[in-house]
Amino acid sequence: MNYAETLGARAKTAELAIATATPQTKNHALAAIAKALMEKQDEILAANEIDLKAAQENHMISSLQDRLRLTESRIIGMADAVQQLIATEDPIGSVDCGTMRPNGLQILKTRVPLGVIGIIFESRPNVTVDAATLCLKAGNAVILRGGKEAIHSNKKLTEIMRTAVVSVGLPADIIQLVEDTSHETAADMMRLKGYLDVLIPRGGAGLIQAVVRQSSVPVIETGAGNCHVYVDACLHGEADYEMAVRIIDNAKTQRPSVCNAIEGLLVHESVAEKLLPMVQTALHTHNVTIYGCEKTRAILGDEIQTATEKLYDTEFDDYKITVKVVKDIDEAMAHIARYGTKHSECIITRDLDAAQKFQRGVDAAAVYVNASTRFTDGGEFGYGAEIGISTQKLHTRGPMGLYELTTIKYLIQGDGQIRE
Repeated sequence: MNYAETLGARAKTAELAIATATPQTKNHALAAIAKALMEKQDEILAANEIDLKAAQENHMISSLQDRLRLTESRIIGMADAVQQLIATEDPIGSVDCGTMRPNGLQILKTRVPLGVIGIIFESRPNVTVDAATLCLKAGNAVILRGGKEAIHSNKKLTEIMRTAVVSVGLPADIIQLVEDTSHETAADMMRLKGYLDVLIPRGGAGLIQAVVRQSSVPVIETGAGNCHVYVDACLHGEADYEMAVRIIDNAKTQRPSVCNAIEGLLVHESVAEKLLPMVQTALHTHNVTIYGCEKTRAILGDEIQTATEKLYDTEFDDYKITVKVVKDIDEAMAHIARYGTKHSECIITRDLDAAQKFQRGVDAAAVYVNASTRFTDGGEFGYGAEIGISTQKLHTRGPMGLYELTTIKYLIQGDGQIRE
């Protein structure tokens, strides 16, 4: 039995305890985690400082260092998110629907945990707490595999959470961390069929596709975010241009390292000459590098770097963006179909027909009209905490909260019925 299989066996042993835990027990465990996070801030920050120092020595780009960094306010935010999870309705045991058959059988479609969930993610230690606590509330055991960049932070956070759940009578192994960050162990984890019920990769397109290709465990794809804003021809006056710039600026720069930030801007040729200089001015404030098509460069000047096929296909997670001038909405939608990751897409327009065509025709989990893609988030949608944004169609799509971390069990009550 290899290291990953050992973790899987431990998770399977602990699975029943968390699957059958009462809502009160799970909430007590969450409260203990939130309390411990606040009490152990100094230890968490010290561990995170080791990771940050290594990141700087390895010349990690600033936006990714920001994803890695924990601060006092971010730890408070993590603890607050756990407290909010306590207040969220527990989905386990809820009845989606029920029927009474003519033969007297009562059939209830109920919510149960998925079982043991594996989560592979990159250098965001807050995901360690988000994922573990969401899985706990939904009655699942979890095996977490973060990136080597955050290993010290993740080990400390996992240690804190395991101690907290034991304090309320739950087994520590409902939360486990893969401490061996080698590629070999990651590959072993992807082959834990029989131990893992589902594997969720959360990170860039490269990570997600590697997991999809190698895994023998069912995969839910989340997180790859090559998102776009398309500015249509129909803008009514200065206020609409200002709205477009505001949305583009927010979607790119408010937090560029997250999956719902845009990486590409598409602009109808009839508004490009007026709009693009306005966009350039706004993005220049944040030192955003613009890669443009030839028409974009003709408008904005040679200081704009040339966009390439590879760049159109890149999720930057940084202060960088591609810009392309298109002849119509069909070209914009074709570009998104080719390069988008089915996460979040936006059209800015005052034409109702164009808006409806875009929303019907673009294949993505979230399709916006006149609003920033940065809203694609479980909390912003009013669903509470989420484990990621699913970009596929099975078994769920969009923000993955508690409900999406469950599955179905049919409970059938009879009184001696047999099938003729």
